[in-house]
Amino acid sequence: MNITQMRNATVVIQMGQSVVLVDPMLAPKGAIPALKYFGSKRCRNPLVDLPENTGSLLDQVTHCLITHCQKGHFDHLDRRATKWLRERNIPVFCAEGDAAFLQQKGLRVIALNPKGRSAFLSGQIQLIPCLHGRGLIGKMMAHGVGYFIQLPDEPSLYIAGDTLLTDEVRQCIALNQPDITLIPAGGARFDLGGDIIMGVDEAIAVGALTGKQVIANHLEALDHCPVSRAQLQAEVNQRQWQGRFFIPADGETLAFGAYRSEAAGREPILGTLVISDVAGYIPPPTL
Repeated sequence: MNITQMRNATVVIQMGQSVVLVDPMLAPKGAIPALKYFGSKRCRNPLVDLPENTGSLLDQVTHCLITHCQKGHFDHLDRRATKWLRERNIPVFCAEGDAAFLQQKGLRVIALNPKGRSAFLSGQIQLIPCLHGRGLIGKMMAHGVGYFIQLPDEPSLYIAGDTLLTDEVRQCIALNQPDITLIPAGGARFDLGGDIIMGVDEAIAVGALTGKQVIANHLEALDHCPVSRAQLQAEVNQRQWQGRFFIPADGETLAFGAYRSEAAGREPILGTLVISDVAGYIPPPTL
């Protein structure tokens, strides 16, 4: 499994013969209004351009997966991404609650069962509830879902979606023991109210919940996300988690070793992690 961080929550995941684009925001730097309305840190979004390898990554995409997209969540599906998906007729997996909204945009939608597990590619997918803010802000948000994915001969993957660290998130990690957990860590907040996704403290708490791999993103791309990569990396280094807690740069690929499906569970037969630069991924060592 190869996971490439594109920007913010947008990632490209190679799973066997399939390449899945998650939560695409494809707008150029500064094309979208600010999410902060007061203070000196107010800037147009996104704050950074897409990485240089974006074109080659998109050319490989076979499917798309959306965690949430309504109530103005352009950072998980913007107009440029919608047009790109529609023109290429890419199958788009989403929660049932988002299906009609996406169909109205002319997309090829596959709605996923909110209860239990659904077929996904060559394996299964399970929806995990998100809490995208509390209090008054929480009532205004589209909370969306995360996804726990299991495919034959691939690491199991939990994409948390835009969420705070909740009992449902803890339970997903405890019960499913995902080999890889992908979390938002930017500490996003508006001018009023508290955080609407995990920040440093909750991201580190996820690292303490699992002894397996963690990837943090949703960093340094939007004006309402104050957490920096350096800030989070300092906490990771302090705990000596560098070998399992990753904060990839935009355009960087994390290549995870091969896994074998066993009757009693999923046992890695190669634990090597290879990190590539923006030029493209480095394949895992030959078994």
